Amino acid sequence: MQERLLDCLRTALEYHASDIHFTLQNGNVRIEMRVEDRMRRLRPHPEDPAFFHYLMYRANLDVADVLKPQTGRFEETVDGQTLSLRFAVVTSYHMTSGVLRILNQMPSLGIDDLTDDEEQRTWLRSVTRHRSGLYVFSGPTGSGKTTTLYTLLNETKDRKIFTLEDPVEVVSSRYVQLQINEKQNLSWDDGIRQLMRHDPDIIMIGEIRDRTAAVNAVRCALSGHLVVTSIHARTCTGAVSRLEDLGIPRVQLLEVLYGITSQRLYDCGGGKRRCIYEIMDRKEILYRYEYGKHSENYRGLAERIRQAVAEGTVPAAAAESDLLG
Repeated sequence: MQERLLDCLRTALEYHASDIHFTLQNGNVRIEMRVEDRMRRLRPHPEDPAFFHYLMYRANLDVADVLKPQTGRFEETVDGQTLSLRFAVVTSYHMTSGVLRILNQMPSLGIDDLTDDEEQRTWLRSVTRHRSGLYVFSGPTGSGKTTTLYTLLNETKDRKIFTLEDPVEVVSSRYVQLQINEKQNLSWDDGIRQLMRHDPDIIMIGEIRDRTAAVNAVRCALSGHLVVTSIHARTCTGAVSRLEDLGIPRVQLLEVLYGITSQRLYDCGGGKRRCIYEIMDRKEILYRYEYGKHSENYRGLAERIRQAVAEGTVPAAAAESDLLG
């Protein structure tokens, strides 16, 4: 079982996959990884059902009760690199699903590694220089939002950084990371109270999935802090709509929302991957709210992708689905 785990982790590291998906159904296990925004199936092994339960054991989960949603963590060393792993299990009517996430797999990147567009690099670097405001990074699954957030934090110097996440996505020793855990009496409200006692310069709120996370991100920004966070949305205006749908009053968004991005991540060959960003700065946000449309000079995501393809920064085949959609 140990060798099967090592083989899976080596494959994930080779293809930059942060999650390994397991589907247990009718006594069989299907193992897949998300590579370049597509699910790729690994070659099956006769012992994979036992391997699934081995992962539960390593994560200190209750192997006898797969019907209960469970999450646990453990570490594994692969070729001299220690990986922090989280294994989550949930059972539906027909099958059991497990996801093994590599929490500290993200490579050491700089902003120059995220994009080749100098305008986008300049804007990204400006984010953590601000003293206050809410900056929201949006995009679909696999678009590199988490990588962008942690890269910004890793490039920031001489500022006190705290994160409040549910759960922690990437383990780092560069800043203080708090994980929401209701069982250990650390709710969102408790976490915010703890952060405020430590005089943070920058607060990173993990991905906004529900109203509680959204309210607390805005609450921190309203208190005069710089807050960065992410949300699932396909466009910048979609991110605004999503926050409003979660119950954030427009008047509060107008007060704290200083920047929004929407992004896509592309494999450019030779191990090189690049993001393309649509950016709404403070001026554009205010214009959009006042007139209900973008300004004449605004460049949307599709336009930026087409430019990157024309300049040869992104392969046309890689961007085809986004340009068609």
